[in-house]
Amino acid sequence: MRNIKEILKDRILVLDGAMGTMLQQYKFTEEDFRGERFKAWEHPLQGNNDLLSLTQPDAIAAVHRKYFEAGADIVETNTFSGTTIAMADYHMEDLVYELNYESARIAKEVANDFTLREPEKPRFVAGSIGPTNKTASMSPDVNDPGFRAISFDELRIAYKQQVEALLDGGADILLVETIFDTLNAKAALFAIEEVKDERNIDIPIMISGTITDASGRTLSGQTAEAFLISISHIPIMSVGFNCALGAKQLVPHLEVVSAKSNHAISAHPNAGLPNAFGEYDETPEQMATQIKEYVEKGLVNIVGGCCGTTPAHIKAISDLVARYAPRSLSVGS
Repeated sequence: MRNIKEILKDRILVLDGAMGTMLQQYKFTEEDFRGERFKAWEHPLQGNNDLLSLTQPDAIAAVHRKYFEAGADIVETNTFSGTTIAMADYHMEDLVYELNYESARIAKEVANDFTLREPEKPRFVAGSIGPTNKTASMSPDVNDPGFRAISFDELRIAYKQQVEALLDGGADILLVETIFDTLNAKAALFAIEEVKDERNIDIPIMISGTITDASGRTLSGQTAEAFLISISHIPIMSVGFNCALGAKQLVPHLEVVSAKSNHAISAHPNAGLPNAFGEYDETPEQMATQIKEYVEKGLVNIVGGCCGTTPAHIKAISDLVARYAPRSLSVGS
């Protein structure tokens, strides 16, 4: 199978769309989330999407399959909340290794099926590493600005466990995504480098921040350029943005990182901005029209969708980008 870094030089790669949006269509109940195994669990489990890799694995595999059929080159594992920190909400810290391992295994199995069928278009699995629900550089208590709910070391340990399980399950790439606090991301990247050293391996790393509002900054206050500089000491495959904004609003931030970076540039925006009910209304055609600006300006190497996107959105994006050359990559990037 061709190396993903080589393929990136030839064409724009397509990332999948939202896992949560697809799972909502199943209308899973509390009982569905629990399955047989967690029937007697003492705490509510509905909403713990990562758990569905254990209790509803066929649904997770079906979502991956739909995205690959729509034209995705890369699917993300169902592990956005797969750390002991995030799983503490459900008292499931002890299941973290298994959740990540099984999620990666399911995705890899589906990816292998498609690669076997279409060897000229190999499919890849990105281990999704979310930001956790705590922040290392800001206080959650307005009355105590110096307070921190979590330390760098606690984050590093949690991320390391997640990374090891994702790799053991078969992830081809590690995607540190939806970064709102760069210090959290640095803990994840530190953990990844530790695992790489211990296992004597190299694995492509994707980094994706999130610009939270019209100020053009991450939640921890960085501009796109500052974010890029603060993670530039790590050997990565790509850097970019996802979530929070729609495709149109991401353009100026992509222009900044594209101009300043030798890495591949990625973008997986939401299907527009949420409406009054928190839903995403942008159609596949509307989203593809906006993403056309990315490819006409030569800003991206990897593009996909975040909140509100479906296989129909990914198909529209895939059909569009097939007609355009990727942003040119410097030698050795």
